[in-house]
Amino acid sequence: MADVLKGKVVIVTGAGRGVGAEIAKLAAKEGAKVVVNDLGGSEGGEGSDIGPAQQVVNEIKAAGGEAIANGGNVASWEGANQLFAQALAAFGDVDAVINNAGILRDVMFHRMSEADWDLVAAVNLKGCFNVARAAAVHFKEKQKGAFVHMTSSSGLIGNFGQVNYGATKLGVAGLSKCIALDMAKFGVRSNCLAPFAWTRLVGTIPNTPENAARIEVAKKMTPDKIAPFTIALCSDAAKDVSGQIFGVRRNEIFLFSQPRPIRSVHTAEGWTPESCIERALPAFRGSYYKLDRSSDVFTWDPV
Repeated sequence: MADVLKGKVVIVTGAGRGVGAEIAKLAAKEGAKVVVNDLGGSEGGEGSDIGPAQQVVNEIKAAGGEAIANGGNVASWEGANQLFAQALAAFGDVDAVINNAGILRDVMFHRMSEADWDLVAAVNLKGCFNVARAAAVHFKEKQKGAFVHMTSSSGLIGNFGQVNYGATKLGVAGLSKCIALDMAKFGVRSNCLAPFAWTRLVGTIPNTPENAARIEVAKKMTPDKIAPFTIALCSDAAKDVSGQIFGVRRNEIFLFSQPRPIRSVHTAEGWTPESCIERALPAFRGSYYKLDRSSDVFTWDPV
């Protein structure tokens, strides 16, 4: 199927490089008019440069597509609203928002600074809220719209040195689900996607002997592999898909589980700390999850 986004307008944040750039280019190839947003900062969120976003726009136009660049900071309420206003001014409508912008400031928890936490939370979680909220009233009035928010297995499962990143990315899953619930009656859908891909953010993993094998596997997972399913979620063919958590790992596509009760205990007389220790904790012990991380769950090489 070609032109699955024909006539649509799509905003892609963090689209100057990596996964976001590939999504923006494929969206244009599939017929969408694209707003390429990127602050142009470093992996850790410092600095700004419109150059990367404009380069992607240039590539889209050279291939015959339509696109404009935006260098706004999605962590800012004003920046997010200006981004949406620019999209409306340029193209007259918005049909989909792909919240891809994100940064890393990896450090072990006992050494993590307030700045490490605040900046990652501002971009990765508040940035998703800001851009989605900027689009919400328009989507409600038009009775249509699709959100795709990038989460991560670092939050869904866990990882070393990523308390800030993991917490915000798990927060994105909660954000997406609650948006899906609030906006369903207006025909608006919201899903999130965990991308497995070698990008400049993943490239900040220390190149130690312990990480060598992990890095070599990661390099096989190119950013362009994330784009097709992302585009599919924005298409009219996915109008019935909302509130879900997906993952893409090279040629594999996953549907993730969502937290639900797996065991329960009860007592007619009410619980005391002592009875919890004696009865509740032992009853649950066989069902506890291991203290694992993403690489312990995805143990096979990407297909």
